[in-house]
Amino acid sequence: MRILLFVNLLMLGLQTWGQQQLIDKDATVQTQALYKNLKRWAGSHVLFGQQDATAYGHGWQGDKDRSDVKSVTGSHPAVIGFDFMGFSGQSPKAISENQQMLLQQVSDTYNRGGITTICWHFNNPVSNDGFYWNDSTSIAAMAAIKPGGTHHRHYKKLLKFIAAFAHRAKGQDGAAIPIIFRPFHEFDGDWFWWGKKYTSREDFIAVWRFTVSYLRDQLKVHNFIYAFSPDCQFNSEQDFLERYPGNDWVDIVGMDNYADFGRDGHYDLPAAVHKLKILSSFAEKNGKIAALTETGLESIPNPQWWNDVLLKVLKTAGVNMAYVLVWRNDKESPTHYYAPFPGQVSAADFLKFYQDPFTLFEKDLKQPYQ
Repeated sequence: MRILLFVNLLMLGLQTWGQQQLIDKDATVQTQALYKNLKRWAGSHVLFGQQDATAYGHGWQGDKDRSDVKSVTGSHPAVIGFDFMGFSGQSPKAISENQQMLLQQVSDTYNRGGITTICWHFNNPVSNDGFYWNDSTSIAAMAAIKPGGTHHRHYKKLLKFIAAFAHRAKGQDGAAIPIIFRPFHEFDGDWFWWGKKYTSREDFIAVWRFTVSYLRDQLKVHNFIYAFSPDCQFNSEQDFLERYPGNDWVDIVGMDNYADFGRDGHYDLPAAVHKLKILSSFAEKNGKIAALTETGLESIPNPQWWNDVLLKVLKTAGVNMAYVLVWRNDKESPTHYYAPFPGQVSAADFLKFYQDPFTLFEKDLKQPYQ
């Protein structure tokens, strides 16, 4: 009887362990540790993140060890978002400079004990437009960059730039820095050239799978965690999975949601909770991690937004997010910011948000890579 019980417990443990594995079986030790720690934190805590938090902020750029979040709370965000946007569509000199600056930011984040996620706003590789869809000049390009497409070779060249960056991104301990890579985000909208309106389901999945396979299997990038994140235009698990490439191709399931959190004065917190519960349930059933990969309220005019809106949603039973990331604070615009700075109307409420035991910032993280 004891032997049978031991075997059952062992099998349960192996199943649980298997459900926590990355899609890259050769992922580095640090990358595997980060993934398991994110899974462990989800539900009992949520990590707070911001895009470009340490690169620039409200009225400043390039200051060492600075972020608007740290100026208010004393700590950087736990998760800092960056972008591969500067890796294409510019001169070779500019691309090289952008790569070097990003390497420094990612290395600094890792050495402090923070976590990096990188999205990819990249120029249309066929029309040479920007990443936004332009009705007069943009071309539907996903079919062209998939295997066999007219611009597939060019797409492989872009991925080689990203792979070279991944191999060069090392911490002061010499380890390859784990990165949450989030390509083709908000694909269910029509504002990017990879959007649903311009791309078939089959072509989207083909490009996603090739991207992962080429980076992981051909270019030997083993420090990426792959995040899948549509916008918030789904209302059921079936809707969410319409362009899902499969469990073998995704580590983190996410959602970008500004619409339900106060944008243009529109608040629909029950809708936000419903969608986050869909993510949480799917992640739990499929051994994935769920995250609110982008959100925020531009200019944060609501003085209690952090606790009465964002934290209230994240603390709802059945919502288990590993992290939440708000968008950037522009260095020049007086209104384009998503985290408070000293004197901003929501700064006091944000400090309470920081002090809540449920939220984790960079100072709260204890060895996320072990």
